[in-house]
Amino acid sequence: MKDKNKYIYSIILIVLVGYGFYWFREYGPGYIGSSNIEELEIMSHIRFLSDDERAGRYPGSRESKDVISYITKQFKRYKIEPGASRSRFIQPFTIVDSMSLGDKNYFYFNSDSLQLKKDFIPLWFSGSGALKTEVAFAGYGFSINQDSLIWNDYKNIKVQNKWVMVMRHSPERGNPHSVYAPHSDLHKKMMVARDQGAAGIIYISQHQDSTLLELNYIPGYSQSGIPAIHISNAKANEILSFSAQSVKQIQKKMDSNLKSVSFNIPDVNISAKIELKSIRTKAGNIIGKITSRNHKYRDEYIVIGAHFDHLGVGGIGSGSRKIDTVAVHNGADDNASGTAGLIELAHKLRANKHLLKRSVLLVAFDAEEKGILGSKYFINNSPINLSKIVTMINLDMIGRLKDSVFTISGVGTSSIFSSLIDSLDKKSHLKIKKDFSGYGPSDHSSFYAKNIPVLSFFSGFHNDYHLPEDDWEMINSKGEKDILDIVYNAIIFISRIENRPDFLLSGPKEQKTYKGTFKVTLGIIPSYGSVKKGLEVGQISNQNGPAAKAGIKAGDLIKEMNEKKINDIYEYMKRLKEFKKGDQVDVLIDRNSEILTLKVIF
Repeated sequence: MKDKNKYIYSIILIVLVGYGFYWFREYGPGYIGSSNIEELEIMSHIRFLSDDERAGRYPGSRESKDVISYITKQFKRYKIEPGASRSRFIQPFTIVDSMSLGDKNYFYFNSDSLQLKKDFIPLWFSGSGALKTEVAFAGYGFSINQDSLIWNDYKNIKVQNKWVMVMRHSPERGNPHSVYAPHSDLHKKMMVARDQGAAGIIYISQHQDSTLLELNYIPGYSQSGIPAIHISNAKANEILSFSAQSVKQIQKKMDSNLKSVSFNIPDVNISAKIELKSIRTKAGNIIGKITSRNHKYRDEYIVIGAHFDHLGVGGIGSGSRKIDTVAVHNGADDNASGTAGLIELAHKLRANKHLLKRSVLLVAFDAEEKGILGSKYFINNSPINLSKIVTMINLDMIGRLKDSVFTISGVGTSSIFSSLIDSLDKKSHLKIKKDFSGYGPSDHSSFYAKNIPVLSFFSGFHNDYHLPEDDWEMINSKGEKDILDIVYNAIIFISRIENRPDFLLSGPKEQKTYKGTFKVTLGIIPSYGSVKKGLEVGQISNQNGPAAKAGIKAGDLIKEMNEKKINDIYEYMKRLKEFKKGDQVDVLIDRNSEILTLKVIF
């Protein structure tokens, strides 16, 4: 009997020792435990991330680097593996943050020198370079030939290789429904002038305007067009006086008669040089990994993402809703709340790693506020094969739950998601609103564009959105915890199901720009964020569309349409508006340095 008891005790001891070795290998010294998601921890993360000392977490700033260090330390604390590479959490990338004036900008007409920022300013889409030549005035810069509207400011003048001077706005300024409104855009007027052969364009304001435009960087413009300059009305009148004209006289004629006023300006030569510099900054995603021990599913991944950047101290061009206010935009809800949720999920998922059949990639995205640049970079430089990503779950603004109602977007991107959300809804006291569309203005859209099912969690907009008032005191920590518990359950479910979620197209894959003004579509998704000169095709969205039938492929660079240049996405959009159904268009593309001309029929 004693021998039998000794045998039993020996077996128990072996099992306990074996479990001890497993526990030590799995968690190691300093293991924090199988923690639940805690309100106090959520608030601790949010208070750090949204503190004034973080200065709004602007990409590339010293404070942003502090945040990257903080998130990395949290991942290490919870025994999360590096996910950017075998030894690195950080996935660095470079973004164009702004632009500045170079040292060699000048503007002369005859012997008169204009003062930079007082008398003249280059515009954000201006090409760089020097030009010395004659100048012609071309009314409002229109070249319109439509059934209901004909107006051609270039009909009676020759502008080939010249400067062309045009007036801003239109005869019906301030009327967004005016027939002239689609033709009044400054960039559009530059394209028209370039198509007419002009070598540079000079904008003058209507007589009631007295200030120069500011040089503000707008992402997406190539800065590879002709030189584009705005000059003061005082200097414009001096130039126009050589033709016995004035800004006020010309505007009065055009606005009262609704007819072009165009003429060559004699005895005037304009010599100008434009030098714009792109200011680049280093950003970085933080990527952590939890590798499942299930050999059948471990190479498939659920990506959980949240962006950690915000608007810095605001100001013009930042995205702040108080454009004239320079103050720290703390972004407690947008998106310290999502980042805190990512960290808390990392902790709980790692502590319960034994429940995961599929692996998990945890990604804190940078530069989302700059145009979801971090997630776009991740998609194009993923440390894992995109085909191995079964679902992307996004957390963006989950800290202001109100009336127990929140939204999950992307429900229509897989056939299993709606029933999954229904089951989660029944188990929770919260009320889930289902949004079936796959596209949304956040990082999950980068994954949806690549045919990856997505779910994005969002507690709702509020009056402090993109304002300095988005502070930690307004966070509903209990509400965020409840949302995160639902997210956790969804992750575990998707991780353990036998068949990965299928992908369904659920709405457009990109933001609809110029809604209602396009008569045709090419059937492509542009490569948003591309810095190549031209329109880079990111994906063929319609296999039966005009692009696919013409033989256009993903990766092609569209350089011209009907012999008209295309330097960036904005020029592409404006060219596309010129075509109608049935038009046959020659499209010049660059395919791996091979120039091809393909015929597209709309």
